[in-house]
Amino acid sequence: MMTRRKAIKTGALAGIALAALPRAISQSFSSTPASARADSSPAELAAQIRADSTLSDVRRMAHDLLKSGLNAGSGYGQVWIRDSNTFIEEALEVTPPQRFREALLNFFKFQGDNGDVVDGYRHGDPKKEHDARVSPLVPGFLAFKNTVETDQESSLVQAIFKYVTVTNDKTILDEMVSGVAVRDRLGRALNYVLTDRFDRKHGLVWGGTRADWGDVQPEDSPGVVLNGLSHRALTIYDSAMLLVALNDYLQLIGEHGSGARHWTRVRDKLKRNARKYLWDPKNRKFIPHVYLDGSPFPKDFDENAIYYHGGTAVAIEAGLLTRDEVAGAFQRMEADVRAANASSIGLTMYPPYPDGFFKNPQLTKPYTYQNGGDWCWFGGRMTQQLVKYGLVAEAYQSILPMAARVVRAGDFHEWWSRDNKPKGSGGFRGSAGVLGKAIAMLQGWAAQQS
Repeated sequence: MMTRRKAIKTGALAGIALAALPRAISQSFSSTPASARADSSPAELAAQIRADSTLSDVRRMAHDLLKSGLNAGSGYGQVWIRDSNTFIEEALEVTPPQRFREALLNFFKFQGDNGDVVDGYRHGDPKKEHDARVSPLVPGFLAFKNTVETDQESSLVQAIFKYVTVTNDKTILDEMVSGVAVRDRLGRALNYVLTDRFDRKHGLVWGGTRADWGDVQPEDSPGVVLNGLSHRALTIYDSAMLLVALNDYLQLIGEHGSGARHWTRVRDKLKRNARKYLWDPKNRKFIPHVYLDGSPFPKDFDENAIYYHGGTAVAIEAGLLTRDEVAGAFQRMEADVRAANASSIGLTMYPPYPDGFFKNPQLTKPYTYQNGGDWCWFGGRMTQQLVKYGLVAEAYQSILPMAARVVRAGDFHEWWSRDNKPKGSGGFRGSAGVLGKAIAMLQGWAAQQS
């Protein structure tokens, strides 16, 4: 985001000698062929996880980082909602809840009259940055919004749900911001997406064309704002993020809450449409883009050959795949990592977009930044979903290369090259948050087996 303004089964891979792998796996975690793996019992797997000191070290490192602030990373001065949403749970384990309560309320203080939510905010002088959003409720701060993606509103709803779940502080929902309660502002945020960023024909969320979950369009540089060059498209990431938010919002308001019946219908229709229009049953994958205004790429380019790792992980979180499809997704991600000679399932996509397809120099070349870079920020989310779906051996397998390189580098980095070189911002809290939570889930499962 340097471009931003800024019944448990052990699964098919259980037989690998997991506890012995972290160092070797840091280069290529899938080097052991599946045919060489024998089954191991849940008790044996649990013992391996409990004995793995690397996991404990990484979670401790995550907590140390998350204590130190709310900005996205050492390379960012801003508090970003899409980042905060992914580390809030782990951060609340080690920081006072009031810190996050205030930070989340600031997003509502910048909320637009139409319900839209900004990406982030930071200290600044509005006289020097005329395109920033200001609010008299937050003096001395400026806010910014990248309009090519549609995940800000969904991220804020999800973050509020996580805050309430961890702290049990439901009073935040009744907090008044400019005379409107937070619970109502959450509804306004969801309505903004359904009104301003929703394609009625398909019943799905639209945004600019991007590389999977990224926030950069190919047509210009930096490529973070919709303009006359943009090509609107439907993507699984944007719609899956809204699905997760709707599930969370329904839990916040309760099944008998005001509007619950309406929002349930919205969610169910969105879920059906995501499968209908974005899922490719023949290839068992999500279609990268369904274009509304034509594609920015050459006509002979087969974009559907690309498998989006990050959007798939969020789709799994949204409940769009069956357990067998989740297992298949992990197998595909493993195969992609081998084919790319990459290091972890954090690989954004495979294959990446060819050289020159994106004008922003950060992702013009394949395997850079959002165009095939390796991000724990999403690999860790996939690990979490594997645990949720009972694919615990696969989850443990997937996290090992990510954990090993964090320990080796002594830091959480924004993304990694194929040969495991750290790239982008250091101290990247999103990576710390998702890896910390994934480790907590693995260790929690292992504790239940003893």
